[in-house]
Amino acid sequence: VQLVESGGGSVQAGGSLRLSCAASGFTTSDYYMAWFRQAPGKEREGVACIASDGTTNYADSVQGRFTISQDKAEDTLNLRLNNLKPEDTAMYYCAAQRRSPYTSVWFCSRASSRFTTWGQGTQVTVST
Repeated sequence: VQLVESGGGSVQAGGSLRLSCAASGFTTSDYYMAWFRQAPGKEREGVACIASDGTTNYADSVQGRFTISQDKAEDTLNLRLNNLKPEDTAMYYCAAQRRSPYTSVWFCSRASSRFTTWGQGTQVTVST
């Protein structure tokens, strides 16, 4: 089971990026997935999550600017980041958690404690 992120980089404020997370070794349709970020000296923050049925949830800080999506045919999780701000600078991680038989298909979570599978991260740097 492996997650590999890509697409990070350096942009100016107001710019956009698209992050991707390629999954291998498991079927993402059985999982709910999420993007997290962690800036130096700060706790890991759940940015957005997506459920098995496509239901999404966003942190208030990124609502309306970031879009999470999933390509189940390609087993890829994406995050579109628009109107980036310097405070979005962080290492971004994708995570996946297998949905139990008792978990609704519309459920997802932005709590890091719920996830056992993580990628290695991709850096996003936003300058003024």
